[in-house]
Amino acid sequence: MTPSTWLVACLFFAVAFLYSSVGFGGASSYLAVMSLFSYPPEVASTIALTLNVLVAGVAFVNYYRNNHLKWHLLWPFLLTSIPAAFVGGTLKVSASIYQVLLNVILLYVAARLFFLTEIQLPAAQERLRPSWGLTLSAGIAIGLLSGIVGVGGGIFLSPLIVLAGWGNVKQASASSAAFIVLNSLSGLAGRLWRGSLNFGELGLVFVLVGLIGGMLGSSLGARRLRHQSLQRVLGIILLLVVARNVWSALA
Repeated sequence: MTPSTWLVACLFFAVAFLYSSVGFGGASSYLAVMSLFSYPPEVASTIALTLNVLVAGVAFVNYYRNNHLKWHLLWPFLLTSIPAAFVGGTLKVSASIYQVLLNVILLYVAARLFFLTEIQLPAAQERLRPSWGLTLSAGIAIGLLSGIVGVGGGIFLSPLIVLAGWGNVKQASASSAAFIVLNSLSGLAGRLWRGSLNFGELGLVFVLVGLIGGMLGSSLGARRLRHQSLQRVLGIILLLVVARNVWSALA
């Protein structure tokens, strides 16, 4: 393994640790890391989706064991997101479109990390029930985007649940973790159907490293690990990645 490969592995561990602690898989940041080192989109999205399944899966188990899952905050979104993620995974998009979608997602995630504490609602606040129209529409949009780019979509679902007043942060994390796992599996199935499931030479090594980080992070996160400073650092890193990608495209 080269020094750059070791660096990628260390970054994967850190990303998995941080994201799994709040019920996410971390696909957007895995994609950012691999974008910095010029990994092909098919390899990057395959590795990111696979890690999403494993890291978010471990996070879901930890949150479920601590009784944070509310099924009504999960299954309505899955009705449309799973088939939409499969369709997204079968689509072949150009490198330019892929980069635009990726950078938009990274910008959103960076903002999400900066303002994570501001959108958390009191745990005792009375919760509302999500409407069918909104959940089905949101599922389609998130699923398609997840399948095309190679993310699980939890980073979009979690703030939606909290901001709409449907659940508290830990309930949103539990729902997002399960949402990420199932949508990522659907996206991987779409890639397998298209014949573009590609891990590259060391993809499975990165997956193993990320899984270890996810196991450690989620076990702490289920007991409310506080790490707002780390979240902001990660947000800055994502902004730098976007700036680098935009600069390369313009150059």
